[in-house]
Amino acid sequence: MKTSIAIYPGSFDPVTNGHLDLIERGEKMFDLLIVAVLRNTEKQPLFTVPERMEMLREVTGKWPDVKVDVFEGLLIDYARRRGAGVILRGIRAVSDYEYELQMALMNRKLEPRLETVFMLPGEPYSYLSSKLVREIAQHGGPMSGLVPAAVEQRLRAKFS
Repeated sequence: MKTSIAIYPGSFDPVTNGHLDLIERGEKMFDLLIVAVLRNTEKQPLFTVPERMEMLREVTGKWPDVKVDVFEGLLIDYARRRGAGVILRGIRAVSDYEYELQMALMNRKLEPRLETVFMLPGEPYSYLSSKLVREIAQHGGPMSGLVPAAVEQRLRAKFS
């Protein structure tokens, strides 16, 4: 049963099959799932924000209740603007949980109406991160099963 608008925030640099696993399952839970790309001027991403948004739109196009957007600043402010009541976050390991718990509690302090839903990745993606994918791509390693084919092509082009 779907009940609300949720935001799945992240850098998605690049989007991985682990991200898509959460997006696919989250899309079934909410009326609208907004995949929100964080514009963070303090980081040096591999892909620009427009490139990341284009890749996300390409690989999420089959889900009509998934929209791709960009935000900067506080997530709670963005959630208010979009009318969202839920933040969706993935947790792969205990180290993720500690960080995500701290963020969820701070978000709750700043905006008590905003709930955080933690989802575990599917087992094949429990080790997967964008950082590891970038490192593998940089060294020409195999990316089968890690990212969609369109993302792999863009990664190969970046490092060729």
